[in-house]
Amino acid sequence: MSDPIVITITSYADARDAYRSKVLRQALYDAGEVIMGDVLVNLHGEEHRNRRRLENRLFRRDTMERYEREEFPGVIDATLAPHIAAGRSETVELGHEMMMNLAAMTAGVDRPLGTQEETFDLYDYLMRFIEGATLAHYTGDRQAKAAEVASKLEQFDAEFLMPSIERRQRLAASGSPMPPDILTVLLENEENLALPHEVIRREVAFYLLAGAHTSATAFTRTLHRIFEWTREHPEDRDAAQADPVFVQRCMHETIRLEPSSPVAMRWALETVELRSGITIPQGAKAVTDLMSVNRDESVFGHDAGEFNPHRTLPDGVSPWGLSFGSGMHACIGSDLAGGLVFEPGDDPGSHLVGLVPQAVMSMMSASARPDPDDPAEMDSNTARPYWGRYPVLLG
Repeated sequence: MSDPIVITITSYADARDAYRSKVLRQALYDAGEVIMGDVLVNLHGEEHRNRRRLENRLFRRDTMERYEREEFPGVIDATLAPHIAAGRSETVELGHEMMMNLAAMTAGVDRPLGTQEETFDLYDYLMRFIEGATLAHYTGDRQAKAAEVASKLEQFDAEFLMPSIERRQRLAASGSPMPPDILTVLLENEENLALPHEVIRREVAFYLLAGAHTSATAFTRTLHRIFEWTREHPEDRDAAQADPVFVQRCMHETIRLEPSSPVAMRWALETVELRSGITIPQGAKAVTDLMSVNRDESVFGHDAGEFNPHRTLPDGVSPWGLSFGSGMHACIGSDLAGGLVFEPGDDPGSHLVGLVPQAVMSMMSASARPDPDDPAEMDSNTARPYWGRYPVLLG
């Protein structure tokens, strides 16, 4: 069998055009089927529309306000407190722990004990699930890692998922209010969507890993970018500690330059011709190079490859470029993680900045700065450009 034709997309206009095509199917997670098989991001057509329509209900403004105003401040404070007391932290692990606690609420993974040991236990599952989802970029034995992830899924099912399901079944039987989370939505529509238990398990695990990992990655990367920017632009140091909208702009600019995945991939179910004239033959793989797309100078200016939180954008262009996708597979949790775009005339006091900027500003308010005696290191276990360790001093 010959290798498929690969069409690489490098311009912003072509990428947006491709994202809107209904005959280009998700291909990015083919290698990570152990955790990503039949989850929302991998569905297509009517099956995708039906499940997304139901899950979209959890990402309305009222839900985002509840998380941002009521739920997440307490998570930040509780997670950050021991690190502030110690005067130091390692932001890669800290970010994953902090975002995991919120992602568990969104996914429907109950935390009945609320202990540090339970947090560490769930964190271990999270890190294995992340390895499964990004298996295509794993630098070790992929078959062995897939088997390990499959085993961890079974353990997660027994330890966390089944008790969470049984609690919701008891609530439903008693007529009590159900928690607003992905697991509840799936259980209430289990028959309509014809969902086997294995798919529910993967979907919940996917929301746990996606909500935690992408946000945690953006958390550390945004901190790094702010450290670099304020060293060269000391006039913005106060804003980095006290202005939520400025920190949000820093996060959006970071996401533009460093998307969680540097590429998007789609299989062409039919031949597609983009408006620019590029043809993607049926059976070909369309690879969108987001590192180039989000640096398109015709859209983002002559300094498109540089970090600038004060960047002025054309109308209709998102400050994060196409890092959150577009069209039917636009990231379902993007507004929750990155907030709403601040427009002239908006009230800063009621503006939703998103969970990642909130967490970053808490770190900056605690005088976070790189540890000069323990420099940051990249993760050598993956081909993706992730930080492996990023130690900081606090206070």
